[in-house]
Amino acid sequence: MIRWMLVLCLSLVAFPGVAQVYTYVDAQGNRVFTDQPRPGNAKKVQLPPGNRMTTAPAATTSAPASAEQPTPLFHYEMLRLLIPEPDATIRSTAGDLIVTATSEPRLKKGHRYRLLLDGRPTGEPGPSPVFALNNIDRGTHHLAVEILDEQDRIVERTANQPFHMQRTSLAQKRRIKPCATADYGQRPECPLADKPEEESSILPFF
Repeated sequence: MIRWMLVLCLSLVAFPGVAQVYTYVDAQGNRVFTDQPRPGNAKKVQLPPGNRMTTAPAATTSAPASAEQPTPLFHYEMLRLLIPEPDATIRSTAGDLIVTATSEPRLKKGHRYRLLLDGRPTGEPGPSPVFALNNIDRGTHHLAVEILDEQDRIVERTANQPFHMQRTSLAQKRRIKPCATADYGQRPECPLADKPEEESSILPFF
């Protein structure tokens, strides 16, 4: 009996559309369950409520926020040093040099130039393509110019360009062009401290 009730309950769970169940004892004395009413000794069976579980709605997952992509680099068609020319020889007593760069197209807003001397920055990057250098040692050096964007990324960079600095000493300049009396205090190589004393034209009185 219990086994038949269990089978019947499982059937009802599998087929929730069954409205009513009837039972009766057949001629051989067996308990029979059916969904069809039978005239005579068939009785309605009181069934426990079904144990159906409602399917939970699928959780909606929001699409992950796309990671912020870095701004792509802007490339220039041309970047080069105008002054000095490659392999130029610079003659300067103080070791001074003016460097000029150019780019095509013109410098984009927010971008900056940076000059490198022997691989090291000569100062803070800025919008001006003109750089003034002072007290450069004698010998061969290399220049390069970079363009940096708003995020300090290197957008463009020139190849290293050599130049040669010749610094003439004051003694060498005086040998090339000796100091006249009027030159002292006027020419850097003719300081007043080196001016010879003038001989007096007045005869001493005895």
